[in-house]
Amino acid sequence: MRAIPAFLLQVAVSAALCAQDVHELDKSLTEFTLANGLHFILVERHESPVVYFHTYVNAGSMNDPGGQTGLAHLMERMAYKGTETIGSKNWADEKKALDAVEEIYDRLDAERAKGARMDRGKVETLVTQLSVAIDRADLYAQPSAFQQILLENGAQGMGTTAGIDAAESTCGLPSNKVELWFLMESQRLSHPVFRQFYREREAVLEEYRQQVEAKPQARLIQSLLATAFAAHAYRNPVFGWPSDVFSLRSTDAKAFFEKYYVPGNIVIAMVGDVSGAEGKRLAEKYFGPIPGKPLPLPPHTLEPPQAGSKTAVLDLQTQPLTAVAYKRPDQYDKDDAVFDVIQGILAGGRGGMLYSDLVDEKRLAASVQALSTYPNGKYPNLFTFMLLPAPAHTVEENETALDGVLAKLKTKPVDAETLQRAKTQARVGLIKVMASPNGLARVLAIYDANYGDWRKMYANLDDLNKVSAADVQRVALRYFVPMNRTVAYTARPGVRQ
Repeated sequence: MRAIPAFLLQVAVSAALCAQDVHELDKSLTEFTLANGLHFILVERHESPVVYFHTYVNAGSMNDPGGQTGLAHLMERMAYKGTETIGSKNWADEKKALDAVEEIYDRLDAERAKGARMDRGKVETLVTQLSVAIDRADLYAQPSAFQQILLENGAQGMGTTAGIDAAESTCGLPSNKVELWFLMESQRLSHPVFRQFYREREAVLEEYRQQVEAKPQARLIQSLLATAFAAHAYRNPVFGWPSDVFSLRSTDAKAFFEKYYVPGNIVIAMVGDVSGAEGKRLAEKYFGPIPGKPLPLPPHTLEPPQAGSKTAVLDLQTQPLTAVAYKRPDQYDKDDAVFDVIQGILAGGRGGMLYSDLVDEKRLAASVQALSTYPNGKYPNLFTFMLLPAPAHTVEENETALDGVLAKLKTKPVDAETLQRAKTQARVGLIKVMASPNGLARVLAIYDANYGDWRKMYANLDDLNKVSAADVQRVALRYFVPMNRTVAYTARPGVRQ
């Protein structure tokens, strides 16, 4: 039997010890669900007088209604705009001003809906009136007031994200300010005011220009997704298609909030210096009064079977780039852990097969990357490779070399040392996240919301351990095939790089 390198053995032992610590969670964890359906997970850690909170709303950009892409992302920018009591100089007058904005916008949309019979002069007048009304409503707004209260009370790590499958917010506070968080977060989730909505809508359009249109790699990835997925919402940009975003209304945001930001669709995890009994008391006091509502149905649009290899070409005056993706099943599939191990085998640092072959040995690529789950895992998605050709080499050479590496994975079982290294890297990645209180809070919320039980993270660690060389070969043979493949690459106009 070949000896395992000392470094790898040390990492494996450390991972095993961390896993034992993870199982200690059961002794310090309190879990409960309010009558309205809102689920809480609380882990007591009294070493430091701080509590970290993580709110997970089970709705992201893939839940954007048809023709309203970008709505979930825009909701992220609305997260801390305040409530009726926080964020306004005079709520009664602000509400009148906000209602006036919507009344003018209704008339503008009605005129535009006439199409060829539209009165362009009237549209121009309404656009001017709308701008004046928005400015007037802004006079009452104090959009930073909500965040400022938390910051003045010692908040740290505060932020929001709206991704493909979820909207998340996180905040750490001194333990003597725990009740303040319960008050603020319950108000944010029950009485939000979408003030400055149209200002933020313009900001999202600018964000798309800067983060997608101005970046060749981002444009390449977006082209890959839009080509690989014919129907499923994973094809849409998180920022939304600009033409959709331009037409979004605050009434659309309110409808999205009413549908998805319901108690039963939310999981809140907290880790730190607070007792389970106190956490439950405060949850009942502040979140209990929020009315329960029906859970939203999952999206019904499924991706049809792919009929053959797909290719997308971007004519750009930039360095050559290529992205190669293969369709794979969702995170609930029995082979999910196998894909994670394959990622480690192929691109787990300098020892990965791709780096060794394309960068070190053949010097065809300047960098290589593999993502086992993209853009997210709740639904069937993509195992994706990103290749940056080295100077004087082409995307075609890199694609051929990638095919060669995948062929090795299919025809020859991976050796025990490489397999163990990849499994250990995947395990340590999860365990490292759970080592910090804010990371643990996020992982607990994610696993509970996605799998219905936070204990699935234990099972995922066990699943990684069970992956065999035969599993790797079987999955590679089944999924890394031309029928599943989509290739996107950049080329100078008229030239195949």
